[in-house]
Amino acid sequence: MKTIQDSMLKPIFLLIMVCFFAVLSQKAHAQSDPREVRKENFKGVIKLDVRDSKADWAPYTPKKAPEGAPNVLFVLYDDTGMAAWSPYGGAINMPTLQKLADNGLIYSQWHTTALCSPTRSTLLTGRNHHLTGNAAITETANGFPGAHGRIPEQCATIGQVLQENGWSTFWIGKDHNVPEQDVASGASRKQWPTQLGFDRYYGFLGGETNQWYPDLVEDNHFTEAPYSPEEGYHLSKDLADKSIEYIRDQKATNPSKPWFLWYCPGANHAPHHAPQEYIDKYKGKFDDGYESYRKWVLPRMIAKGILPKDTKLTDLNFLPPNIANEADYVRPWDKLKPEEKKLFSKLAEVYAGFSEYTDAQVGRVVDYLEKTGQLENTVVIYAADNGASGEGSPNGSVNENKFFNGYPDELAENLKLLDKLGGPDTYEHYPTGWAAAFSTPFKMFKRYSEYAGGTADPLVISWPKGIKARGEVRNQYHHSTDIVPTILDICGLEMPKVHNGVGQYPLSGVSMKYSFAAKPDDATEKHIQYYAMLGSRAIWKDGWKAVALHAPLTGKGHFDKDEWELYNTNIDRSESTNLAKKNPDKLKELIDAWFDEADKNLVLPLDDRTAIEIIGLERPSEEAPREKYVYYPGTAPVPEGVAVNVRGRSFKIVGDVEIKDAKASGVIFAHGSRFGGHTLFIKDGKLNYVYNFLGIQPEQKFVSSTTLAPGKYTLGMEFIREKTGEHGEQIGQMKLYINDKEVASGPMKTQPGKFTLSGDGLCVGFDSGDAVSKEYKTPGTLKGGTILGVGVSVGKEQYQDLQKEAARALKRD
Repeated sequence: MKTIQDSMLKPIFLLIMVCFFAVLSQKAHAQSDPREVRKENFKGVIKLDVRDSKADWAPYTPKKAPEGAPNVLFVLYDDTGMAAWSPYGGAINMPTLQKLADNGLIYSQWHTTALCSPTRSTLLTGRNHHLTGNAAITETANGFPGAHGRIPEQCATIGQVLQENGWSTFWIGKDHNVPEQDVASGASRKQWPTQLGFDRYYGFLGGETNQWYPDLVEDNHFTEAPYSPEEGYHLSKDLADKSIEYIRDQKATNPSKPWFLWYCPGANHAPHHAPQEYIDKYKGKFDDGYESYRKWVLPRMIAKGILPKDTKLTDLNFLPPNIANEADYVRPWDKLKPEEKKLFSKLAEVYAGFSEYTDAQVGRVVDYLEKTGQLENTVVIYAADNGASGEGSPNGSVNENKFFNGYPDELAENLKLLDKLGGPDTYEHYPTGWAAAFSTPFKMFKRYSEYAGGTADPLVISWPKGIKARGEVRNQYHHSTDIVPTILDICGLEMPKVHNGVGQYPLSGVSMKYSFAAKPDDATEKHIQYYAMLGSRAIWKDGWKAVALHAPLTGKGHFDKDEWELYNTNIDRSESTNLAKKNPDKLKELIDAWFDEADKNLVLPLDDRTAIEIIGLERPSEEAPREKYVYYPGTAPVPEGVAVNVRGRSFKIVGDVEIKDAKASGVIFAHGSRFGGHTLFIKDGKLNYVYNFLGIQPEQKFVSSTTLAPGKYTLGMEFIREKTGEHGEQIGQMKLYINDKEVASGPMKTQPGKFTLSGDGLCVGFDSGDAVSKEYKTPGTLKGGTILGVGVSVGKEQYQDLQKEAARALKRD
C-alpha cells in the first residue's frame, strides 16, 4: 500500500514543482522587463501633469569618479630588455624615465608574456593572454579557444571599467589587439579602441609601423600624418602632441574629471627610426660589441640593486642544435669582419637614439602635467611589453620584413645603407647579439617565454601623492596581468562580475599596490604564473621555475618529448643553474602545475610552426577569399589582411583607365612600400610596373615599349608562376599589357610572405604612406586621366578573360 501511495505522490509532487517554477519564471520575466527596472530605480513622482510630478535625475546621471581619484598615465614601450635603459644600469639614456624612477619605484621582477599582442591583452584586461584569445600576435591567430585573436566579452577592459565609473579614457599609439582582417574600413570595429572603452584613439592598429610614414587611425577612421618627414615629422613627436591635445581639451570642459591615458609609442619596435641628432649621441658607444656590453652592464645592474650581487652571466647559444632556432643564433663578436662590426654597432646606435628620442617626447607630456598641476595626483606607469627583439637575425637587417618572409639578409646590401640607417630609406633591425645584450643577464629574448630574457621587463611606477618612497627598488615577483588589478585598487574600483549582461572571467592577476609601502625584499603576493608562447613554455611558482626546452618558430613539434629544467629564482635570478636532477619532486610538482594552469587558461594546443607558416595562414573574414577582386579609386587603403592575396601564385592586374592628357602620370595601382610591394603606374607617357622584392635593389621594373596617347585603355600585367626558389620566393615570367597587346616582359620573382607586417595597404589612383617605387613620390596621385576601377585576379582564367570581367564589373558601377 505504501508503495502505491508513493507512486501516486511523485507525479503530484512533480506537477506542483512545475507550477511553482513556472510562477517563479513568470515573476522573473516580469522583473527583467527593462521598463520595470527603470521604474524601480526611479525615486521621483510621475503624475498625468508634469507640474504635479517630481523629477529624479539619479538613475540618468553618469557615475562620477570618487573624490580625489587620480589620473593614470600608462606609457608602454615595445621590445625592450631590462639591461637597455639607464635607470636599470643600461647605456641608453632615458631622462624622463629616470626622473619618474627617482620620484617613485623601480621593479626588478616584473614579467610579461614575451610577445606584443598577448602582453597588451593582459594589460587591457587583467586576464591571462589565452583567456583573451591572444596565444600570440594577432597575425598568428588560429581557430582555437585560446588563439582566435579577439578579446572576448568575458574580458571587460580597464578602459570600459574606468569609462563607466567617471574617467575620461584615451588611447594613443600602438594597438595590435585588432584581428588583421578587422583592420579595414568595411570590417567590424568591435575590437577597435573606441569600442573597448576608450573615448578617443590616435595611433596605428597593427604590430608596427614606419615612424616616418605611419599608418594612422583617429577614433574610428583612417587618416594621414599631418605633415611630412621633410617638415620634421616623426611618429613619436606626433603621439606626444596628440596626448597633450586630448588632455588639454578634456580639462578645458571637465577639469574635475580624472583621465586614463594608455600611451603606446612605436619605440622600440622595428623599424628603428630616429632624428639624426639623437643617433649621433651614441656614436661609438657600442663599438666594443654585445658580449662586452653584457659584461659591462651586469655589475651596473647589481650596483643599482636590480639584481643580487652574486647573479651570474648566462651563456649565449646554449641551446642544443636539435632544439635551437638558427635564426636566433648570436655570432661571436670577435669572429665578425670589421665592416660587420661597423654595421652592427651603428644599428645599436640607431636603436638607442630611437629610444631616447621617444623618451624625450614622453617628457613633453610629463612636463605639461607638471606645469598644469596634474602630475602630483597622476599615477605614471612606464614599462615595456616584452624582452629585446631577436627578429633582426644574426646579421641584422636594413629591412625587418625579410625576417617575416624567411629571406636572408646580405651584408653587402646592408652596408650600402650604412649612412642612412634610422632614416626613411631603411626599415632596420639590429642583430640577435644586441637582443641578448639588452636582455642581460638572462637567457634569450623576445618570443622565448620559458626564459626571463623574453619576459623580464622594466617597470617604473610614480605617484607623488600616493607613494611615499622615492627612488627605491621593489623585488617582488609580478606579471603583466597584475597591472589592471593594481589600477582598480588604486582607483577604489572592482572588476564587475557581470558586464553588459555577460559573466566575466575572474582576474588572473593580483594588485601590486601593497608593494608601494613594502620593503624592497618583502614577500610577494603573487604565487603562480604560467608562460606559453609559440611552442615555448614555463611556469613560476613561489620562487621556483620549471622550463621546457623548446625554441619558438622551429616547426619541430614533439612537445611530449621536451626536456624540463628547474631553477630557484629566489637565489638564481638569471636562471643559470639547472636543479632538475637534484629536485625531481619539485620539478614534477611544477610540470603538473603547468598542465593544470594550461587547462584552466585554454592554452593548448601548442604551436611552434615557422613565422611564414603561421603568418601565411588564410583566416576567415567577413568576406570570403575569391578569385577576382575589383577596386575603385577614392577609397582608403585596403589593409593586406583583407586585400587580394597574390602570395605564392600567378596573378593579374587590369585597370580600366581613360587618358585625357598626353602628359598623364601617376599611380594606377599600388600595394606595399619601398621595403616590399608592387605598383602599376604611368610615367613619361609609358606604362610601368615595378615589383619591389623586399626592398632589394635594383627594383624589378618593366616599362612599355609604346607611349599612351589620350584615349580609353585596359592597362595591366600578368605574372605566371613557374617554380619556387630556395627561400620560398616564387619565380616566373611577367608580361605587361596595353589593351590586348604585350608591351614588355621578363623574368620576375615575388615575395613568399607579406609586403608588410601591417599598413601600406592596397591603393587605387595613389600610393599611401611610403612609395613602393623610387620612380615617383607619394601620394603619386594620377593626373591627366581617370580610373574607373582595377581588377585583380588570382584565378586560373587567361588575361583576356579578366579584361572582359573587369569591363563588365566597371560598367555596372
